[in-house]
Amino acid sequence: MQIDATNLAIIALLKDGRTPFSKIAEELSLAEGTVRSRVKKLIDEGVLSIGGLVNPEVMPDRQIIMVGVRVKEMDLVKKGEEFSRLRGVISVCVVTGQFDLIVTAMLSKDFGLLEFFTQEVATIDNLRSVETFVVYKSFNLKVPLAGEPVPATAAANE
Repeated sequence: MQIDATNLAIIALLKDGRTPFSKIAEELSLAEGTVRSRVKKLIDEGVLSIGGLVNPEVMPDRQIIMVGVRVKEMDLVKKGEEFSRLRGVISVCVVTGQFDLIVTAMLSKDFGLLEFFTQEVATIDNLRSVETFVVYKSFNLKVPLAGEPVPATAAANE
């Protein structure tokens, strides 16, 4: 998909995810329908995603880990896709340096490091090594809420 100056301007105005299309249209001198259709196309093409992100440090009983992965075979995209489907995984990046992949995952007290490695990572073949980094403190890190959704009744009681 071609990302032109108009798409970039729309994305910039959506930075908080709550800006009305009518306000974006007014700001950019576009029709609201144009903004709406461009946003839909950006979402449909996988370029843009609008959703809530949380600071993982305020999530009770949650922990962020990063895992550096070295693989035996050089089909890094395939391995990255395999890791991206594992429970708890937030993101996977193919990188340069001493690791081939960097995996970011959110774990909980019921699904911790042991479960992540024995139930999930163990299902992936042809790994040379993994090195785990537990995040104790982060700056500017916001992540999608991974795990079980909050039941509607619990959310209504807050």
